[in-house]
Amino acid sequence: MELDLETFSDRDWEEPTDADPVRFAMVGLGWWTREQAIPAVEDADHCTTTVLVSSTTEKADDVAAGLDGVEATLTYEEYADGAATEQYDAVYVCTPNGRHRDHVEPAADHGKAVLCEKPLEATVEDARALVDACQAAGVPLMVAYRLQTEPTARRARELIQGGAIGDVVSILGHMSDTMLAFADETTWRLDPELSGGTTVNDIGIYPLNTTRFVLGEDPQAVYARTESEQPEYEGTDEHAAFQLEFPGGRLASCTVTHSAKLASTLRFVGTEGELNIDGLFFPNTRKVLRVSGPDIEGEYRPEPVDQMREEFDYFANRLQRGLDPEPDGEHGLVDMRAIRALYESAETGRRVELG
Repeated sequence: MELDLETFSDRDWEEPTDADPVRFAMVGLGWWTREQAIPAVEDADHCTTTVLVSSTTEKADDVAAGLDGVEATLTYEEYADGAATEQYDAVYVCTPNGRHRDHVEPAADHGKAVLCEKPLEATVEDARALVDACQAAGVPLMVAYRLQTEPTARRARELIQGGAIGDVVSILGHMSDTMLAFADETTWRLDPELSGGTTVNDIGIYPLNTTRFVLGEDPQAVYARTESEQPEYEGTDEHAAFQLEFPGGRLASCTVTHSAKLASTLRFVGTEGELNIDGLFFPNTRKVLRVSGPDIEGEYRPEPVDQMREEFDYFANRLQRGLDPEPDGEHGLVDMRAIRALYESAETGRRVELG
């Protein structure tokens, strides 16, 4: 068994199509949309940005001034009322978690496909409602788990599910950053009503969902502990350690913090070997995959890809071909329930089973 670096980053999900590019309305013009999403779509093969939606027309106009191809700039109210619906085919929702439902439901009402940032919402109930709205309207909903279109994660999934390290026994995950280095105490991430939590659901969702993706399984029970030291984190979580119990006795142990050096790792230990990925969870860090098993041994440093471009192009290519994109809303709800259980466990000090 061997990985070919020349084909490592090939788009195994892509098929040629003569369909027109998918036209996006960008809903929410915070720094992530401006600095990551819009540039990714500008460089994409299957989509383009034609509408910008923000709290004020002035903000949307300012962003539009630096772009080609924008046909309309709208306020959230104008977007919800159905303005400019002929100018876009799909929406990308990147607003605070607790506002996702407000912006997904109008898209469903207007018959537009939805790419919604993770986590789906601040509460399970609002997440369920927005998923139901898309299902009732018959519109595709994809949750923006960009790691699921990341070539390194996809190759890891193939290796793990192909038995390259035997049966997986344990998983170790970590993600950390210094949130207050680029945001202050007014950030919505420190408002539990808007965020749904600060660390577990903001960055803990990366090892949680990526482990689900690689294993192809969902956790059955969780245990967690959270801590907060800095005054800005009063009433919410700054550091967390949690355990996920998967079928067959597989255990994932994860740590996350918003107050440590930028770092991310994901390690799978099996009965016959191990697989480790460094740098996976951040869009602009070098990815290194190391694997050791009976039939494979090596370190792979593929050429970086733009994770956001891959995500947008995957979503658009599926729509062009008349196929529903994945991961869908039901997939995202599994994480929402797991996150709620993790916070319950941290509060009660008890293991929580997932139904």
